[in-house]
Amino acid sequence: MLGLFILTSLSSDGSSTSPPDVEGEALHDLLMSLNDSNRKIADWNYFEVSPCSGWSHVTCSNGHVTYLSLGWIGFSGTISPAISRLKFLNCLELPDDNLSGALPDFLGGMIYLQTLDLSHNKFHGHIPSSWAQLSNLKHLDLSSNNLSGTIPPHFFSIETFNFTGTNLECGASFGTPCASSSSVQVATRKSKLELAVIAASCTFLLSLLGAAFIYWRRQLHNKLKNEVFVDVAGEDQCKISLGQLKRFSWREIQIATNDFSENNIIGRGGFGKVYRGKLADNTDVAIKRLLDCQNPGGEASFLREVLLISVAVHRNLLRLIGFCTTETERILVYPFMKNLSVAHRLRDLKPGEEGLDWSTRKRVAFGAAHGLEYLHEHCNPKIIHRDVKAANILLDENLEPVLGDFGLARLVDTRLTHVTTQVRGTMGHIAPEYLSTGKSSEKTDVFGYGITLLELVTGQRAIDFSRLEDEEDVLLVDHVSCLST
Repeated sequence: MLGLFILTSLSSDGSSTSPPDVEGEALHDLLMSLNDSNRKIADWNYFEVSPCSGWSHVTCSNGHVTYLSLGWIGFSGTISPAISRLKFLNCLELPDDNLSGALPDFLGGMIYLQTLDLSHNKFHGHIPSSWAQLSNLKHLDLSSNNLSGTIPPHFFSIETFNFTGTNLECGASFGTPCASSSSVQVATRKSKLELAVIAASCTFLLSLLGAAFIYWRRQLHNKLKNEVFVDVAGEDQCKISLGQLKRFSWREIQIATNDFSENNIIGRGGFGKVYRGKLADNTDVAIKRLLDCQNPGGEASFLREVLLISVAVHRNLLRLIGFCTTETERILVYPFMKNLSVAHRLRDLKPGEEGLDWSTRKRVAFGAAHGLEYLHEHCNPKIIHRDVKAANILLDENLEPVLGDFGLARLVDTRLTHVTTQVRGTMGHIAPEYLSTGKSSEKTDVFGYGITLLELVTGQRAIDFSRLEDEEDVLLVDHVSCLST
């Protein structure tokens, strides 16, 4: 009940009995086309002036709908052209909703769209040519749909484009199709002899390259195993990559953090310190130096967990860009968020910095919930965060919330069993049953999220000993409970 009250408070901007505005009517028309016959969304009140007055799944900015998340609800209809009346919408999420029909041509007119997720539906046909007008689009997910045709070339220049599980093709200009090679038609017929010679040559060449690669990997492994990382000028750069992740050398990390200078520290937590760093190409990064990382699994165990973190990709989760590992160190490298954390914006503002208005706090609350839900429901195996708090919710350049520090508990506890796992987290955010049993679950994360909502509403710390001067409750949850009685 307390969480519901908080979210309602964050969402409330006032109400009226006047007819809905243009955006409210557009959302009602959309809901009808999505076939919400079971009233899965029951709080969109037709008589409220604006959907910004507290409608679920809706986030507003400056009085306009900017974020609409209707995924995983289980609709079965189509997308109504009415949605194009949401002129300022920059994020539309409709994944896993059993929607059908062709990809809507009218979405091409929604020029402010930055994120479009229509994955895991039953859309068919091709990508509409009108979508070329989406000049601000950064993230597009069309995966697991019955789509075909050629992908327009400009979609390969956006930050994230997922088309796995479709029959889309890259086109002749890219040399090879995106679909399986079985869909490719051979332009000219070759004799069986010619094909046999070519096949044999390719097989021999691939075998030779494979042998060379294995030899190179063994030599490199032996070199790294015996390598001692020291702060010596001219040290060779380690250029190994693990998928899309970069493996940084210890020397690179030292230079980036000014040899882990105290002046570069921008955060501390239950898993280690965070340093601001600058890479050789002048990219600003946040470098997490993990604590207590020695374990019997060694580097192989660490890399398995790093890979698990790297595949958790969501707009409200902090993206891992690289790592570094030595016999005694475990380092993670993330993009630097110049607007820092929600905790900073609530309590540690410097002169000239703006705080968080109620609209932004609401966006933070829902964004963090979306990120946490993704970790619990859409990662396999599921990821339990174990340290959900305002300080671990970062803000990007558009003040969009990004949940960080997920998966770190597994990284530092791989030497322990699930029964004896050490309690990780921050006092004031740790669920009582987690403290008493040492076992974490989705419920312990939800407890931490509830404390984070209290931080958002009150602006206070989860644990504050200065309150002892006036009362006995140092914990924010007890302080709020006393106020409500």
